[in-house]
Parts: sequence; structure tokens; C-alpha cells
Amino acid sequence: MPLVLMCGFPCSGKTRRAEELKTYFRENGQKKVEVVGDEALCVDRNSVYEDSQKEKNVRASLKAEVERKINRDDIVILDSLNYIKGYRYELFCLIKHAQTPHCLVYCLTSDEQSSSWNASREAAQQYNKETFEALVQRFEAPDSRNRWDSPLFTVLSDDTLPFEAISEALLNRKAPPPNQSTQSQPLSSSNFLYELDKMTQDVLTAIFNAQKTSVPGDSISVPGATEKISITRSINMAELRKLRRQFISYTKMHPTENTGQIANMFVQYLNKSLL
Repeated sequence: MPLVLMCGFPCSGKTRRAEELKTYFRENGQKKVEVVGDEALCVDRNSVYEDSQKEKNVRASLKAEVERKINRDDIVILDSLNYIKGYRYELFCLIKHAQTPHCLVYCLTSDEQSSSWNASREAAQQYNKETFEALVQRFEAPDSRNRWDSPLFTVLSDDTLPFEAISEALLNRKAPPPNQSTQSQPLSSSNFLYELDKMTQDVLTAIFNAQKTSVPGDSISVPGATEKISITRSINMAELRKLRRQFISYTKMHPTENTGQIANMFVQYLNKSLL
């Protein structure tokens, strides 16, 4: 079932609006409405939003919780800042993969109003001044022209939520179609993974051994490939393994019917990546 993203400055009324939506849907026959948010994770907002790594971890946890709760029967409301455009896009990809609609509710307030509401909270629930101002500065406002921010419902502090329009967008609209980036691709043959693993490992072994006697500028022949690796610098095994993992991840999503081309594809990938 659908996902509702709350969005807005700190202390802009997102949690109040999320509760209003939850009440509306339950009173109108929706069996279960799940609210996922910072409070459910017991987040210390100042500690988290002052540390980029902690904040990144919290966003990942929220996304994982949303992904876990999305199903055919429930509405999920993500009650968090959701102030980063790229993060909203990640969530859009998630709902495309899950084949469910979504919408975004933008609680639009001025920074002065949000700051006043922040100051009126209990001390333990307040953002400190530096954190609040930093979050307002970093805020990336949603834009309905972006498919990941649409449909967009912008509400001011005194507005009544457009419950019927939100319900229509969530319950009577088709889910966005999946694309290659969100849809798992079938493997092209039963031994594809074996061949992919073996051939790429053989290429790495050949490069590692050849580097013992080669110098920058040499070209290295590798098993199974007609193309050669161009060595422009010394390459350690850790870097080669990282590139191999990246290539394998990409190739699993875009498998080839001709496993004989895997080695050449990997050589081309390495030559571009090692420039």
C-alpha cells in the first residue's frame, strides 16, 4: 500500500499532520496505518543532526523500516524531515520497486515560525540554535515538477489537510511503472553467476601476476579476452577487488546472453575505471 512522505523545516508541524492523516484513514476504513519516524527510533535529534555519519545512519534505518513495513494492506507514513532531494529520490525508487503509489505532504512554514515553535517545546525536545539553523539552510524544498516529489500537497500552518485529495492520490492512482534501476533482472543462464565469478577472478589474477614484470605503458593480455588491459600505473589488489565487485553488481542487473563476452566487458570496464 502507499507511502506518505512528510517534509518540512524542523518543528513545522509534520508530526501533527501525520497524526491527522493516520486518524482520517483509520476512521475511513483503512485497517492499518503505520507511522515511521525519528521518535520511533528514539533519536537524539541534536546529537544526530550535528554528525553527518549519524544522520546518514538514521536515514538508512528509516528507509529500511519503511521498506520492511510496505505491503498490500497498510499505509505507511514517514514522519521525518525528508529534506534532502536525493533521499526523497531513493524513497521514490523504493516505492517503484514495491509497485505502490506515494505522495508528499509539505508542511510549509517560515523559519521564524518554526523557530518559535521549537522554542515553545520542552527543553529535551528542542533543537539547539546551531542545529536548527543548519537544517534550515540545508533544506531542499520539494518541487512538483520532479516525479519523486509528485503528487505534492503543500499545507500552511492554518490550513486543513486536503484529506480527500490525498486519499485519491494514494488509493486510486496507479503505482509508477518499474524501470531497469528498480526491477530485478533475470539471469541469462543457469551458469551465469559461476562464469561471471570465475572469469573476473581470472582477469584479476592475470593482472596481479603481470604487474610483477611489467611497467606503466605496457598492455596485459588476460584469459578469455581479446582486448588488453592498459597499465598506466601500479594497481594494488584492493583496488582491483573493489572494481570487480562493482562490475559484478552491475552485470547481475544487466546480464548478457553471451557469457563469452564477460572477460572483454570486464577489461573495458577496468580500462575506463583505471584511467
